[in-house]
Amino acid sequence: MRAQSSATAASPIAVAAPGPERPGFGTLQAALGVVAFSLTFPATAWGLEGFGPWSLVAVRSVLAAVIAGTALLVLRVPLPARRHWPGLAVVGAGVVLGFPLLTTLALETSTTAHAAVVVGLLPLTTALFSALRVGTRPSRTFWIAALAGAAAVLAFTVQQSGGALTTADLYLFAALLVCAAGYTEGGRLARVMPGWQVIGWALVLCLPLTVPVAALALAQEPVRLTAHSVTGLLWVAAGSQFVGLVVWYRGMAAIGIPKASQLQLAQPLLTLVWSVLLLGEHLTVAAPLTAAAVLVCIAVTQRSRG
Repeated sequence: MRAQSSATAASPIAVAAPGPERPGFGTLQAALGVVAFSLTFPATAWGLEGFGPWSLVAVRSVLAAVIAGTALLVLRVPLPARRHWPGLAVVGAGVVLGFPLLTTLALETSTTAHAAVVVGLLPLTTALFSALRVGTRPSRTFWIAALAGAAAVLAFTVQQSGGALTTADLYLFAALLVCAAGYTEGGRLARVMPGWQVIGWALVLCLPLTVPVAALALAQEPVRLTAHSVTGLLWVAAGSQFVGLVVWYRGMAAIGIPKASQLQLAQPLLTLVWSVLLLGEHLTVAAPLTAAAVLVCIAVTQRSRG
């Protein structure tokens, strides 16, 4: 591979470089990313049935990097320009390492419903990071709807978890910050390179750290291969860590970081649905009411103009 001199350097997939896309298609891609992410906590819970937290996070990152690296090699994608590597490092630190590790540690003692609190706050935090990093200025209507949606999701998820704060919350709130930073930087980079390359290079960049950690963790933590643990590992590696982020970053590049981030207001509710179906957890009658409120907030944020 050779260094890429510009974002439009010739390559076998130059036709895949970012270009103008219909906002509706961008919204669809971002929504597909949210669906993929909504399965992350239940899949992580499955993975923890057979892997330790450090093993699960390191192995998922290595597997996702193998998928991404293979695609980059087969398609002979040039290395990103040097100016993009700091941004890719932020993506790697936030969404490849930080968020998976912190949420996995939290899920050792927290339910998926409680962990959904951080997801409910993530859209607002991402919008704040976007305003600071890329200078976006959403409208007042946007912020009112975003705050209302975040409040509705937070109230619902806290009520579901009994409202008690645990040590796992420290992990969750730290995960919230690093993930928002990674999303913002990834969304910015997806405007100058294909979204799949953003997460692909971030995964590859983390390999010098994730490979030795995976080897050490597998030697220290017990491993029990079951249908649940293997399925959970494969989903968080291929679905959440790679495919989900590919469509998510493309969606953010098409419709803007703040608006895409508000689609994640629906993620905690989707996670709770998967938790019922896959983990046997129970929902209260508040779920459909919260879902309706969230959908209204999403509609308002999507129609507002910054």
